[in-house]
Amino acid sequence: MRLSKLVPVRQYFPSRALPDVTAAVRHELAAKETGAGLPPGARVAIGAGSRGVANISTIVRATGAHFRDLGHQPFVFPAMGSHGGGTAEGQIDVLAHYNITESQVGCPILSSMDTVPLGVTPDGIETYMDRYAFESDGAFLVNRVKWHTSFEAPIESGVVKMAAIGSGKLKGATNYHRHAVRLGLGTVIASAGRHVLASGKILGGLAILEDAHHDTAQVVSIPAARLEHEEPKLLETVRSWMSRILFDEVDILIVEEIGKHISGVGMDSKIVNRHPYGGANMWPWAPKILRIYVRDISPLSYGNAVGIGMVEMLAQRAYEKIDWQATKVNAFAASNLTAVRTPLRADSDEQALQILTAAVGRSSASEVTFVWIRNTLELSDILVSENLLNTARERDDIEQTGDPSEWDFDAQGNLTNGFAQVAALAH
Repeated sequence: MRLSKLVPVRQYFPSRALPDVTAAVRHELAAKETGAGLPPGARVAIGAGSRGVANISTIVRATGAHFRDLGHQPFVFPAMGSHGGGTAEGQIDVLAHYNITESQVGCPILSSMDTVPLGVTPDGIETYMDRYAFESDGAFLVNRVKWHTSFEAPIESGVVKMAAIGSGKLKGATNYHRHAVRLGLGTVIASAGRHVLASGKILGGLAILEDAHHDTAQVVSIPAARLEHEEPKLLETVRSWMSRILFDEVDILIVEEIGKHISGVGMDSKIVNRHPYGGANMWPWAPKILRIYVRDISPLSYGNAVGIGMVEMLAQRAYEKIDWQATKVNAFAASNLTAVRTPLRADSDEQALQILTAAVGRSSASEVTFVWIRNTLELSDILVSENLLNTARERDDIEQTGDPSEWDFDAQGNLTNGFAQVAALAH
């Protein structure tokens, strides 16, 4: 193959990072008098999830400190549905990997898969809540607000979703996704979330907004009665901050790693323009991407390979890292079998690129365009094929940061100038 050379470029997105995350959380919670109406010594359940939220340990620690300052007794419970293999121990392990432990956040961690039924919504959806949270004097949910990977609606991922699916544990998550097959996940999240919030067991939530660099940009404390009204406004804000691939059309996207901590479906479907239930280039505002090759599964995904069904090619080494039990538990709970379909597997990077370059409709390999990203959270410093530089020069938000280099394969056909090494040219 004679491929167009690789060039490091930097995509520019505004930074909105908070200078002091702890101070911002403490100020926001105090300003909104969060928890002030609770009786002295109240037990407060702080819900924390399983996504790779920036500064999440710091934010949970500051939230717990706020409630302790009010004379309350906070504890943390995993509000993550089916994640962690659908076990109490597994969910503790997931929190620990985000540095959410008793020693790190100053609160006990209480994990159980036991739930309490809260009744049925008007459209027939049974709702549930983590028993520890239900038996507390009030639950306060801490979660990032962002777009969802499989639908568009006023409320997508955020505190309302955590109130419904996250705090519903494995039983709730499985039930909600079962209803979503017919009603649509957006409808289920809104309906179940509204019902759980109306139970009176949720105090409210701390909505975390991140900028395009995955930095904490804003924190907003919202009482339960205002969540359904306020969260759509925050979603619109983070949508406007969204990082993306700034090229309109790409023949082959190489993704260095996917993982559950990166996105609920391994990689952000609205960045790679794939629908997790099947279908390519579904979002008209996103770049058109013909083929996707995934090189690895992040170790922080712990073998959960949900999302591989969205790609055309998977490296054999990535396939061998799959924990099928964890992957199937997640897929079954989400009623999404498509997202775990096994794609074509390549024994080497060279084999993958040979197959894919022949399947994009170009007359020669040198015409094939490439974008190579680390993952869908890190989109500032990326690699592109040299034949995309004319497009880059037409934009003021893309800058070439290094010299072109040839694709370099070792004796086994794997790339030796891997993403980390080549991207270092940008620094």
